[in-house]
Amino acid sequence: MSIPLYELTGPQRASIILLALGAEFGRPIWQSLEEDEIRVVTHAMVQLGTIDAETVEQLIVDFVGTLSAGGAVVGTFDRAAQLLGQLLPPKQVESLMDEIRGSASRSMWQRLAHIDPEVLANYLRNEYPQTVAVILSRVRPDHAARVLSILPDEFAVDVVNRMLRLEKVQKEALEHIEETLRSEFVTTVAQTSRRDAHKSMAEVFNALDRHTESRFLSALDQINREDAKKIRALMFTFEDLAKLDPGSIQTLMRQVDRDTLARALKGAPEPIRAFFFSNMSSRASKNLQDEMASMGPIRLKDADDAQIKMVQLAKELADRGEILISKNRAEEELVY
Repeated sequence: MSIPLYELTGPQRASIILLALGAEFGRPIWQSLEEDEIRVVTHAMVQLGTIDAETVEQLIVDFVGTLSAGGAVVGTFDRAAQLLGQLLPPKQVESLMDEIRGSASRSMWQRLAHIDPEVLANYLRNEYPQTVAVILSRVRPDHAARVLSILPDEFAVDVVNRMLRLEKVQKEALEHIEETLRSEFVTTVAQTSRRDAHKSMAEVFNALDRHTESRFLSALDQINREDAKKIRALMFTFEDLAKLDPGSIQTLMRQVDRDTLARALKGAPEPIRAFFFSNMSSRASKNLQDEMASMGPIRLKDADDAQIKMVQLAKELADRGEILISKNRAEEELVY
């Protein structure tokens, strides 16, 4: 089934990418989706049928290019209401937006309560004391207390006095504060804490087999060579294992099963094989080479899969602090 890229809807594009990633690599994305989003994507997925490899490749290249370039859209309450007004009856739009306003407001204050007190205090110190009083009166008391303790003393005392005398805040004023926080602070904090797009895509590319990885990077080279260069620099590949120190490489070899190691080295360049063999005893090296020879020819895909397993294991060991990963040995060298 060949569908032009421009004909694919958002849910269809999302479902194709998630299918391509599979359960293991798509899990973090599924876990971040809301229930309604999962329902929409799943509905699109079951209606896809067969999508040819060319369409999948074009979609992923387009996705990588857009993500790396930082393309974004801005959605606000007013923009959503305006859009719905063109699609639905006025009463239905009003009812829907009233419901969303309530849930969005609760969600916004809940998110605010989980923002680091120092980050929140640094933002609030530039606001009017009355505005700060309204905001701190709507977050948890313990969170408000930590923020107040960070604010300048004179400013904090002024805020406390205003909180003591705070009367019911007009709906319009509260909505204005909520919208300002959402657009100028909460969203900004979420964006700055988001993982670097190039790093995220490098991890996705690490999970691809060599042939697919090469195709995608070559295609991305044609769209944006600088993005492709950044992704390559951030990728941790099987060849990078040769940069591990002796202790780390030996720890890795003790953890990986022998068949995976043999298949991975079967498809590795000679310098990489020599590196691994040099970190084994003569007897272990000889036995492994005999085992590799007895395998006969193996599929390139099997060798790639084994190498990917070893890279993933190395990352897990590094996360647990059992080995040290460095893309460049120079990063670890000491200067006297």
